[in-house]
Amino acid sequence: MKKITYFAALLLAGLTFSSCEKEDIENTATVDMAGQWYVDIDAVDADGNPIPGGEHYFGYDEERFLLLTYNTSANSKDEMIIDDLGNCDLANYYGNAAYPCYSFKGKVNINQKDLTFSSENSENLGGDYAFSVIEGKILKGEGRQKNGSVCDSIVFFVQFDGDPWYPDDGYEYYKISGVRYSGLAEND
Repeated sequence: MKKITYFAALLLAGLTFSSCEKEDIENTATVDMAGQWYVDIDAVDADGNPIPGGEHYFGYDEERFLLLTYNTSANSKDEMIIDDLGNCDLANYYGNAAYPCYSFKGKVNINQKDLTFSSENSENLGGDYAFSVIEGKILKGEGRQKNGSVCDSIVFFVQFDGDPWYPDDGYEYYKISGVRYSGLAEND
């Protein structure tokens, strides 16, 4: 009887394991460029240097905010969405309706071979102004997390069409730069 029970259990286990097949899950077309990023924003001159008072221009001080890059609904290999999740809405941040909403969400053109991205007057689905992205790039292994570990970094310049503070405040662009989100609390 023990042999029959043993063989029945062995047969059942064999059927269980053989019926489990691993399905391959395809990545999105922008998998190498998509991600969550902790970034900071600075107002910079034409050479990319912060203007006086331009570091942490939006009042974030040492805080960083979350930015997303992800594939479009068409899953195109030539474009992605860049989205600040409403973090650059100064009117909301300061509670002053007279301040502009610099939040941005829209399509940018990408070159996956070089990990670069850019746009000119992208339709803004997240803020008040069309925006352009200049010299956007993802740098593999060039960032450092708070705990010192190596990670990817992102950097780009953004300009807004109709920016009410340009050029009076003396900047040329907003520089957005940061590191890929690690998922570890020690790096938040």
